[in-house]
Amino acid sequence: MVQISNYKGHGKREYKNKDSKSYPFLFYDKIFLMDDFKHYTVMLNEAVDALECQDGKVYVDCTLGGGGHSELILKRIQPNGKLIAFDIDDEAIAHSKERLKDYKNLTIVKSSYTNIKSELDKLGIKKITGGVILDLGASYHQLTKQERGFSFSKDAPLDMRFDMSSDFSAYDVVNTYKEDDLVRIFSEYGEERFSKRIAKSIVEIRRIKPIGTTKELADIIVKATPHIKSSIHPATRVFQAIRIEVNNELKNVKNVLHDILEIIDVGGIISVISFHSLEDRIVKQFFKRESQKCRCNNMICTCEPPRIELVNKKPITAGEIELKENPPSRSAKLRIARCIR
Repeated sequence: MVQISNYKGHGKREYKNKDSKSYPFLFYDKIFLMDDFKHYTVMLNEAVDALECQDGKVYVDCTLGGGGHSELILKRIQPNGKLIAFDIDDEAIAHSKERLKDYKNLTIVKSSYTNIKSELDKLGIKKITGGVILDLGASYHQLTKQERGFSFSKDAPLDMRFDMSSDFSAYDVVNTYKEDDLVRIFSEYGEERFSKRIAKSIVEIRRIKPIGTTKELADIIVKATPHIKSSIHPATRVFQAIRIEVNNELKNVKNVLHDILEIIDVGGIISVISFHSLEDRIVKQFFKRESQKCRCNNMICTCEPPRIELVNKKPITAGEIELKENPPSRSAKLRIARCIR
């Protein structure tokens, strides 16, 4: 029986489980389906292999999602290992609860991974003895489900919340932020070069009436930007920026990495998958700083010894088989570090 902490969501659902596609010597999670829940587990084997899973140790999956990484971890830590998995998405929890119902050593916590220290303390866990995995960003299910309002390819109310119980959504960003603030987030979080034009157009349109749907916003962006050849839709970067702002994604990544270092045991592994340059830069810079012998740049170093060592200096990317199965995996980068102090 899966234990779920803080969860008051959906009950049991009946579903037909599609067989995971297998390759020689590899367990490979393709697209797992339950009702309308679709999920592809990115770099499943690479990210879990990095954890060097052992029976009897404590592991944390900070981003449960469809349960792919969690399931493979659970297979490898039987019978006495423990896995604590975090998520704030009720649909993801309902899906994974059913998928992983036969594992007795799993606890699912309905909470943001930013609360990792306090939630583990509630469970009586003082140290993560095995390792931690983070699969950052929005899930395939969130991005493709129309009513969640993440995608400009499907008309829906402006939403973009990971946590559906939150009162703050993309609608609030688009309709209440000052023009300068819109420019800032479009530039910083979306790296959008036409951020000023787009922000100005949004403010002008919302003076007439609120901007309520993804299609309305996407049309404004298209009209505000010059027609240039590009492999991506003109609204891509702005939608990314708004999603990051709504869910505090970059700040949360910084905070959780610091928190993990305080509660992971010596020898524990941190395995992080990121999907865009802003997330990856945070992880890269954090790992680099915490693995350096000197961080003070003084004539005589006064730094304490480094707390981690890099397992891979360059990020690991998805293999050819996965890229054929799931083209969006091309954006994923995996960075791994080991706690040494």
